[in-house]
Amino acid sequence: MCGIIGYIGPREASSLIYGGLKRLEYRGYDSSGIAVLNGDGIAVERAVGKLGNMDSKMGALQAIYQAAAGQRQTGIGHTRWATHGGVTENNAHPHLNIDGTIAVIQNGIIENFVEIKHELQAEGVVFKSETDTEVVPHLIDAFMRTGQGFEQAALSAIKQ
Repeated sequence: MCGIIGYIGPREASSLIYGGLKRLEYRGYDSSGIAVLNGDGIAVERAVGKLGNMDSKMGALQAIYQAAAGQRQTGIGHTRWATHGGVTENNAHPHLNIDGTIAVIQNGIIENFVEIKHELQAEGVVFKSETDTEVVPHLIDAFMRTGQGFEQAALSAIKQ
């Protein structure tokens, strides 16, 4: 069973997300990851195994808060139970689009991801994981390149 935590607010996002994921530890999972907005895009840290394996990676995420003191913090976190792809850091969520501006986590299975992945690869998208979830940020990005705003692109991706 996977867990998803999100936060938007004035406090340090990565620690709050990490704490929320710790509360879900009883659920069982094989990897975890956290993404937070920073001034240059989205910073992502992932780890295989128990959530404690993220401990050594939290410093980089917490530094974002220090650099942006007083600004709103935004982040997401996920614990994963592998369904597509092996138990690796590359397969752990969150997944990003090519330029690192869209981060996605999800629970469930995207049944037509192979077809979507092949379409995106034909357009030049290079995938970094073996997961079904990674098609989502790339698909949203593809719709945005046609002129759709983020919200409409996300809705179009969901429909597909």
